Amino acid sequence: MSADAVIRAELVRAARALGVTENVEPVIERPRDPAHGDWATNLAMTLARPLKRKPVDIAKELIAAMNLADAGVAEATVAGPGFINFRIAAGSLASSLTKILDEREAFGRSNAGKGEPVNVEFVSANPTGPLHVGHGRQAALGDAISRLLTHAGWTVTREFYYNDGGGQINNLALSVQAHLRAIAGEPLAIPEGGYHGEYIGEIAARYRTEHAADARGGNLDDVRTFAVKALRVEQDLDLQAFGVQFDVYFLESSLYTDGKVDETVAALGKAGHTFEQDGALWLRTTDYGDDKDRVMRKSDGTFTYFLPDVAYHVTKWQRGFHRAIDVQGADHHSTVTRVRAGLQALEIGIPVGYPEYVLHQMVTVMKGGEEMKISKRAGSYVTVRDLIDEVGRDAVRYFFLMRKGDSQLVFDVDLARSQSEENPVYYIQMAHARLSGIFRVGEIDAGTITADGVRWECLAEPEERELIKLLLDWPKLVQGAADALEPHRVANYLLETARLVHTWYHKHHVLGEPDDIMHARLVLAKSARIVIANALAVLGISAPERM
Repeated sequence: MSADAVIRAELVRAARALGVTENVEPVIERPRDPAHGDWATNLAMTLARPLKRKPVDIAKELIAAMNLADAGVAEATVAGPGFINFRIAAGSLASSLTKILDEREAFGRSNAGKGEPVNVEFVSANPTGPLHVGHGRQAALGDAISRLLTHAGWTVTREFYYNDGGGQINNLALSVQAHLRAIAGEPLAIPEGGYHGEYIGEIAARYRTEHAADARGGNLDDVRTFAVKALRVEQDLDLQAFGVQFDVYFLESSLYTDGKVDETVAALGKAGHTFEQDGALWLRTTDYGDDKDRVMRKSDGTFTYFLPDVAYHVTKWQRGFHRAIDVQGADHHSTVTRVRAGLQALEIGIPVGYPEYVLHQMVTVMKGGEEMKISKRAGSYVTVRDLIDEVGRDAVRYFFLMRKGDSQLVFDVDLARSQSEENPVYYIQMAHARLSGIFRVGEIDAGTITADGVRWECLAEPEERELIKLLLDWPKLVQGAADALEPHRVANYLLETARLVHTWYHKHHVLGEPDDIMHARLVLAKSARIVIANALAVLGISAPERM
């Protein structure tokens, strides 16, 4: 049992001894200032009303009623209006490292999700070009959220939804067709709303080679099919470079060919939530919190974008995903209410708030003090692979994840490339490398380092206590990040852990110390290395042993 759990149990027992009969659930937290202790509780203040006494007096009585030694507490003091601060005995605190050594890669994992299925949809870019940096941030977020949920015991399915229909895809086909005609000698005339960049010319050249009989692209359907297939391959290469894999690729076109869109329209009509006006079919989304009703089918017979989105999410529900998370750009904010309204209007048991949305802001890329806006290959934007080529996969992932998703992100290429303490990913990976270096320099097999015979009281230096506490906080941190769908918490945790590791490394020797001290510090070094590697793995970042 963890130190905070033992203290919590003792507080409950002490409260009972004071005559409290109602349910007692003490809140145990880290004090903001480590000088105040290792744990703190406001239990005395919450008991003031039922016990009808001053919180300060109750706090003193709680301390007196607790078996402090059994809880591993060296000191308990009353502060302020009735807070109780606990300082854990050095040996008791350090002995908890045994759990890290025993569980290794499993440390921080839980069964909170009980193996229940969850669908995480992310990236879902139109197959009209290489992935841009906005898609990259979304890929990092979706992949890290998936990893967090896996750590928390959920069975995760990663899904990519291809919007392979509509006006943008038609403009793609027309753009390729324009290049085909230019190859044949006509002036290049990209249509309004069309696509630019070298990749369009490359697709046209390949089409001409494989479809010699249609060298000018007269068969627009064939051009469209070829271009979409080519760009799906292109985007897959982008994702491979980023180390992101999907379990399911779902095509929007299948919603039409399988009749799912028509089924959804019929079901909404049967439920009585549609009406016709001005030749169009509308959905009463105002019944479900929208600011106005929305058109589902336009007067020309084509569907608006949100109707297939509703049909798509029905398939998720029918496939058994009663929890679904969509990671999308902030420009999709307006779709949240509409899609949820459509799902509620179907009246098939889908709960309010389905699916969950994680919306992220876009990315500004800076290099040499100036904003990078275009890519030679893509034409009008910076691609994910451009960024990976500049700074490497690890740095791209960390920088995309170091801020909360809904905050603006400035990606400083020069900082991400630097090998200095100012570069957070370099600083974190260097901490892991330094810990690994201790074993390499000492010619010690880390696998032989166990908790057997450790004199835990040797780990009593302030820097050691703070590092140990932070390492032991990892399971709670990863669970909180999973619950909130916020990978940036892991990024921040890693930065703070690295800071404590570097401080400890510089202030306290490991090798060459007396045997008891060296053994204890080797255990601490091994524990810190395990936790840093586990946290980096959640973000999809490597943990190098040398740098």
